[in-house]
Amino acid sequence: MITETLYQHFKKCTVVCTDTRKIEKDCLFFALKGENFNGNQFASNALTSGAKYCVVDEKQYATDDRYILVDNVLEALQELATFHRNQLNTPIIALTGSNGKTTTKELINAVLSKKHKTTATQGNLNNHIGVPLTLLQMNETTEIGIVEMGANHPKEIELLCKIAQPDYGLITNFGKAHLEGFGSIEGVIKAKSELYDYLKTHQKTIFVNENDPLQVIRTEGYDQVYTFGLLTSANTMLEIIDTQPYVTLRYNDSVIKSQLTGNYNFNNISVAIAIGSYFKVDPKDIKSAIENYTPTNNRSQILEKGSNTIIMDAYNANPTSMLAALENFKQLHQERKTIFLGDMFELGQTAESEHQFIVDYLEKNDFGKVYLIGKNFFKTKVNLEKIKKFETFDDVKFNLKNHPVKNSFLLIKGSRGMALERIIELL
Repeated sequence: MITETLYQHFKKCTVVCTDTRKIEKDCLFFALKGENFNGNQFASNALTSGAKYCVVDEKQYATDDRYILVDNVLEALQELATFHRNQLNTPIIALTGSNGKTTTKELINAVLSKKHKTTATQGNLNNHIGVPLTLLQMNETTEIGIVEMGANHPKEIELLCKIAQPDYGLITNFGKAHLEGFGSIEGVIKAKSELYDYLKTHQKTIFVNENDPLQVIRTEGYDQVYTFGLLTSANTMLEIIDTQPYVTLRYNDSVIKSQLTGNYNFNNISVAIAIGSYFKVDPKDIKSAIENYTPTNNRSQILEKGSNTIIMDAYNANPTSMLAALENFKQLHQERKTIFLGDMFELGQTAESEHQFIVDYLEKNDFGKVYLIGKNFFKTKVNLEKIKKFETFDDVKFNLKNHPVKNSFLLIKGSRGMALERIIELL
């Protein structure tokens, strides 16, 4: 009953907010709690800043009828999102995976929005808070919702599915990400497959890359499967033409030239094309959407800085995505190459071996100069003089001031916490 009452208040508000620094006029504020903060303490500030109502879960802060008292603010947010989702009855596409989620989500949105009114996850707000906020952004005009789901522990995707109740779903890939939480690659596969499990149980449609054996195996026995890939048996068949430096492919007798680099982005583009085909988007509009999509936020961006050309892929990193980036970089025909790699986080007990594996790979291939940055890379055993190790960013900063990189083709890749985009300022 409390959810229905809360929903009536929600309908009177313009938007939902969870941060008092970003209050919008007549919003519904949820006083969430974290390890180092208690949103209840800021509820009055939210009202002063323009919020219409505040949802709190500590009685002493509910001092008038502008406060809505619930047992748990986070659960109230999640339950409201599900209730709203069911009132709209909008078809929802959910996606998860170890790598490429956000780029794939943006490509899907670019394609589908050519024909349909869409609402998609903003940025990477893909967790137990971000997914409800995405659902609550949808309204009666939303024809298709696109919800990105992230996880670093088992059962998180299962929870997000219960909240969003998707009608369609896809997994970009299974890779060595968040091993600290998942324990192993087998743990990653099981956890990400919670999306497939939900869709199978509820007899919903799954989009599957036929060229990914792990996905094909995981979806055996599923009734509603829409396939895409290089095989002629796929529902949507594609042909890869080139990846140097940008991905070019053939679809429906048309050549599509993207602004994305790397074979891994061929897979991301393929998903968007397949879903566009499934939802009857005109092939010409699909081509236009893919060709006009420009990567941002340090994801596979190609930049010019002084005399250097840079592949900026420093939004995040794990062993699978880093190896894929290096494989792509190896194939690019450039005379002078330089690599900056930052530590990969959340690898738990495998951190030492996974970083050493990357170093061993670098030593077996000719990449020119290599700069390794971070405590994990600093611990690795390096045998080649061309590979330099730096424990901190300040160390590499000092080195570049004395030995600037010029006239080179660069790859910059590392986990978000390394903030390797700072290197651009030093070039």
